[in-house]
Amino acid sequence: MVISVLERRSEIGLRRSLGATRGQIRLQFLAESLLLSTLGGVAGVGVGAVLTAAFAAYQGWPATVPSWVAAGGVSATMLIGALAGLYPAVRAARVSPTEALATG
Repeated sequence: MVISVLERRSEIGLRRSLGATRGQIRLQFLAESLLLSTLGGVAGVGVGAVLTAAFAAYQGWPATVPSWVAAGGVSATMLIGALAGLYPAVRAARVSPTEALATG
């Protein structure tokens, strides 16, 4: 996310010069971080459940993946995504429009 902020400075500057507030910029990057982490968590839980079911079938065992485990996995990735996206979101919001447009 930090790299994303650095690469998108001109976009941030353009949005700021067109009237976007710091809070809107912060929300954009935080939402992006949460979305990416949630999608990754859901994909990870899905792959884990499929591999668990495949291994259980191979061993002749009944396959069970408790729902609280899946929910915990997705929740953990969302929490980590929010924490990892907080600093880049604040950094993006601090970019001045003139400085961002001049460097883009």
